[in-house]
Amino acid sequence: MRDLKQTAFTDRLSAQQEAKKALLARFKPKPAAPDPEFDRLAEKRAAEKEAVRQQHELAKAEARREKAEKEAARLAADHAAQEAIEAEKRAARKERKQLSKEEQKAARDARYAARKARQR
Repeated sequence: MRDLKQTAFTDRLSAQQEAKKALLARFKPKPAAPDPEFDRLAEKRAAEKEAVRQQHELAKAEARREKAEKEAARLAADHAAQEAIEAEKRAARKERKQLSKEEQKAARDARYAARKARQR
C-alpha cells in the first residue's frame, strides 16, 4: 500500500524540476508583440517637438527684434537729445559772438567819436 502510484525517486525529482521550471517561467517577461503604431507615434512626437522648437525659436526671434527696436529707439532719442544740446550750444555761441561784435562796434564807434571830438 505504500507505493500506490509506482513512482520512483527519479520520477519525483523530474516532476519537481518541471514544476520549478514552470514556476520560474511565470516570472520571465513574455515577448511583447511590436506595436504597429509605434513608428507613427514616434514620428508624431518628433513632429510635435519640432513644432514646439520652431515656436520657441520664433518667440525668441520676436523678443530679440523687440529688444533691438527698443535699443534703436533709445539711441535715436539719445542722439536727438544730444543734437538739441549741440544746437543750443551753437545758438548761445552765436549770440555771444553777435554781442561781442556789437560791443566791438560800439567801442570802435566810441573811439571814432572821441577822435572826432579831439579834432574839433
